[in-house]
Amino acid sequence: MTDRSAAHHLAEERLDYLAGSLPDDAPADPLALFDVWMDEAFARREQHGDLSDPSAVVLSTVALDPGGVPRPRSRTVLLKGHDDGGFVVYTNLSSPKAAELEATPRAALLLPWYPLQRQVRIEGRVERLPAAESEAYWAQRPRGSQLGAWASHQSQPIDSRADLDARYAEIEARFEGADVPRPEFWGGLRIHPERVEFWQGRDNRFHDRIVYDVTADGNWQRHRLQP
Repeated sequence: MTDRSAAHHLAEERLDYLAGSLPDDAPADPLALFDVWMDEAFARREQHGDLSDPSAVVLSTVALDPGGVPRPRSRTVLLKGHDDGGFVVYTNLSSPKAAELEATPRAALLLPWYPLQRQVRIEGRVERLPAAESEAYWAQRPRGSQLGAWASHQSQPIDSRADLDARYAEIEARFEGADVPRPEFWGGLRIHPERVEFWQGRDNRFHDRIVYDVTADGNWQRHRLQP
């Protein structure tokens, strides 16, 4: 077997994790800590420019193959909101990820804020947003993004980039001079968090980890995990 890591010396890669720590008296509500970390992630982008998109989040779902074997799948999407009800993303509701979440309405989110040596992991159940909420966000989207949503049969094969560009041009012509309506196949998903972990890099790979779990009565239970 060819060792393809040799050219990059992956086994020799080392990074010192020295960015900070998580106190034992972290907030009782994970959303309060999430707000602080999100603000600090955007501040990092403004001050240093090395965290290009703090809202980028890895969404993981479970697909079942024809034999019923679970196959985890991940992709990067954009976090477009969060509140006491959960974390919101938008997508083509005819896409594979939407179908996977329809069949198994549970997901994991990962926000990897590498320059801050931090990550946030979120797990929970998923539901579709009411149409009114999807409409409100759709109205805020740039027109080009609206046209792109209409033009793309997300994740379906297409013969060439030229064919894809032709589809966009066709949609652009269709809606010329008019508002672009939200297609029925496009909308939002809310992930209701049941487990939230905050990970802070520390020296000697002795990282800090604090996790919040929802209890049976709907409250949060906080505890520290070993690295």
